[in-house]
Order: sequence, then C-alpha cells, then structure tokens
Amino acid sequence: MLKIGNIEIPSRLVLAPMAGVSGLPFRLINRSFGCQLAFLEMTNARTLCFMKRRTQRILATVPTDRPLGIQLLGAEPDIIRRAMEILRPENFDIIDLNAACPVKKVVNRGEGAGLLKDPSKLNQLLKIMVANTDRPVTVKIRSGWDEDSINAVDTALAAQDAGVKALFIHGRTRAQGYSGDVDYGTIRRVKQALAIPVIASGNALTPQLIKKLFDQTGCDGVAVARGAMGNPWIWPSAMQFLGTGIIPLAPDPSEISDTMIKHLDQCLEFYGQRTGVIRFRNFFHWYAKELPGIRHLRQEIFHANTKEQILDVAKKALLLR
Repeated sequence: MLKIGNIEIPSRLVLAPMAGVSGLPFRLINRSFGCQLAFLEMTNARTLCFMKRRTQRILATVPTDRPLGIQLLGAEPDIIRRAMEILRPENFDIIDLNAACPVKKVVNRGEGAGLLKDPSKLNQLLKIMVANTDRPVTVKIRSGWDEDSINAVDTALAAQDAGVKALFIHGRTRAQGYSGDVDYGTIRRVKQALAIPVIASGNALTPQLIKKLFDQTGCDGVAVARGAMGNPWIWPSAMQFLGTGIIPLAPDPSEISDTMIKHLDQCLEFYGQRTGVIRFRNFFHWYAKELPGIRHLRQEIFHANTKEQILDVAKKALLLR
C-alpha cells in the first residue's frame, strides 16, 4: 500500500511522467497490465496558463485513467499560482512539481533541476501550490546538482516543510542526467530524514532493479519510467518478483505483437492517423528492441507514415507472421 495524502494505492509502483511518452494511449496500455497510479507528461506551467491545443491534448484523460497525477514545470511564483487556479476544476488526484529535469534549456531558466540550487525558492513555490489546492502536492528532486553538491536531504526537508505529502527522488545528480550509477545511499538518507512517503527512481528497468531500490533505500515506492517503454509486462513481473522472488517468463512474440497493435490503434484513434504513426515510431522500436535484426530496420521504422507501413516493418522483424 502506498498512501499519498488521501490517495491510497494498493501497488507501491508508480508510472513516472515522461515527456513525449506518457500520453493517454501509453498510460492506458500500462494500466491494462496492472499500473495503478500514473502521471501525465510533464506540463510547463506557463504553457498551461495559455491552454494551447497541444496542452489540452496532454491533459486529456478518461474515467479509467485514475488515480492520475500531473507534474508541473516552472519557477515563477505568479505563474505557479495561476497554473494552480487553472487546475482547480480539473480531476487530477495529485499535483507534482518537477525539480529534477536536467535538460539544459530548462535549468537555464531556473526550472527543473535548477531549483536544486535554491531549496528556499523551492520551498516558496511548494507553499504556493499547497495553499492553492485541496489535493496532495508532491515534488520530484535529484540527489543534487553535481557530485560536489549532494544536497538532497536539505532539499527534501525544505519540501516537507512546505507541506508536500510525498517526495520523488531520482538517485542521480543533474550533471549525470540519466547515466552513471544510482546513488542508493542518498535516497536512503532522504527516506530516513523525512516523515512523508519517499518514492525512489533511477534504473527501475527490471523487477530485480526495482527490488534493489526497495531493499537498498527503504523507500515507500518506486517510480518506473524507461522500464515501462514497450514493456507493460514490467508491472505484473515486478509485483510477482517482489512477492515471491520468481520472475515470470518473458512474453512470447504473439503477445508482444497483439499488445503493440492495440497500442498503435489507440495512438491512431487519439492523435489521428499522421500524428499517431509518428508518435508510435519510438514505441515500435521499444517493443521490438530485443528481436534480432531490428537495428537494420530502424530507418524503415522512422520513415513509416501509415499503419500499414508499421505492420510491414513488424513482419520483416518477425514480430508479425
């Protein structure tokens, strides 16, 4: 059981927000395999204030897509306050602030991982969010800016002081991005310092690595990101491994094929034919990445513009027979 404010989730695994990935079709596929709590794609608070068409699509959901969190990116108090007003009538269960994104153009604006340099400002922004919603507010941080400034405990305490109901922590510095070793020790120290739930992330790619995060940090939950791309089977596999120590057999090609086609059809229905195929290209590669010879078909995959062309590549990759 994972409890974040008044939200109770039987599973301790969470689908993390991923830009360009965590759209409605992706979330629904993962939910069909056992994912319970999921997040939208990271949403820029300033863009949210203008509510452009692309933002409306990011916010799209359906009744079965619950519980659902939204993660905001921003560092300006007035913009954060306005974004919270816009979200007030929306049916999101959790509102998260991103203080972890390592992308250069983001941190140059003082957003994302840029907030790790100023825990007092992060505290201010989170207090604004908490004061302007009746839903649980959470925050995602990293272990620090770089190896010389590991300040996750201080940052986490500042967030807890602001009234957040849980904290997500990626066990790498901003300088590491998404490579290098995960700092399990820092996550563990954050968990020991806080009275609120701590959800760990970083290399949650397999059931074994998910269990390692639990075992080495004492965390309350684990956020799964890249491990779920083209692999919705990670949810039942991880739950079984955590409960019994046994990893189920990998899905056979026919199951991968059926799931991939279902995901493709949902993308086409949600985004439209052209955009749906473009959005699905990366997913195809993730579904088929373990198949021999898939590298030689990469150019064909990324030049496919119709469902038929996607299926033709799938046949060449022996994913369809």
